[in-house]
Amino acid sequence: MLMQRISQITLGALGVLGGLYGGRFLYDNVLVLMGWGKGLELAAIILPAVLLGLVGFLIAKPLLRHSVAIARSLERNLQKMPIQDLMGGALGLIIGLIIATFIGYAFARVPFIGAYVPIVASIMFGYLGLSVGVRKREELASLFGFLKRDRDKEKAKERSKVAAVGRCNRPKVLDTSVIIDGRIADICKTGFVEGPLVIPNFVLEELRHIADSSDALKRNRGRRGLDILNKIRKELDIEVQISSRDFEDIAEVDDKLVKLAQELHGCVVTNDYNLNKVAELQGVVVLNINELANAIKPVVLPGEEMNVLIIKDGKEQNQGVAYLDDGTMIVVENGRRFIGENKQVIVTSVIQTNAGRMIFAKPEND
Repeated sequence: MLMQRISQITLGALGVLGGLYGGRFLYDNVLVLMGWGKGLELAAIILPAVLLGLVGFLIAKPLLRHSVAIARSLERNLQKMPIQDLMGGALGLIIGLIIATFIGYAFARVPFIGAYVPIVASIMFGYLGLSVGVRKREELASLFGFLKRDRDKEKAKERSKVAAVGRCNRPKVLDTSVIIDGRIADICKTGFVEGPLVIPNFVLEELRHIADSSDALKRNRGRRGLDILNKIRKELDIEVQISSRDFEDIAEVDDKLVKLAQELHGCVVTNDYNLNKVAELQGVVVLNINELANAIKPVVLPGEEMNVLIIKDGKEQNQGVAYLDDGTMIVVENGRRFIGENKQVIVTSVIQTNAGRMIFAKPEND
């Protein structure tokens, strides 16, 4: 409020002074020369002073408001800009103004335009220098030596910051699919997971929508996810944090999870293949439950024998299909005739795919 009053008084006073000088100039150079000056001296001086003073007083408040808004916007943008960009832009601006100064000296004695060339040159070359300085900051760094745009250093600093937290103790952000899956509760129960589990509010909201779905399967999945969360919070000795952070400018839940993990310097816990790839592309550590399950499956080598129950036929002719206790599929060549029987088989090959592991075998006596 005080600032508004000061600005109104200041602009009003400047308007009055401008009106006085303008009115005197108008009277001396226009009215007197045209023979209209008699008796109009006071009016010609006072009237412009009053009008301009009133205009200055009236525009002071909106002008101050817009100036403050522009200053705050500029401050926010400058705070977001890396210091290397600021230094590069400042150096480019200085170089541009130096060039403009020399051009202004060169045109100083030219009639008519000589007085205006320095102004135009300063604006033009100052802007060009600022723009080029930001874009060519690396080249300026190599020329002047004191400005360094070192992205590797920034990344190293970020990596050291993350490493200081430690992968084991980093916050672990749970996505919807891994909560519904339920295995995360069993993994936490074993004590292999350390550090706080972070459950974002937008994930809870998504679970609630799934639990309220009209589709019975989705509804059961959503309720299972909520039960798993209650189990983790009440029964397991592990820290659980509910994060209220949200990113209204981001629509997709997966993108919000990645952004939250970046801000917390944490990991994303998921079994979603697409989220896994997106998070890795953005430099976020991913703990994939499916990859963990595949990693702890017993190692099976070609030539080993095992006893399996062949339960159905395979895709190819005469193939039979069996499963290990961990769900690994075993394709038995010429095993179709043994469907419903326990059969001793010999492993011939093992194939690892993104979906899991497949074992190929043949009956022992074939």
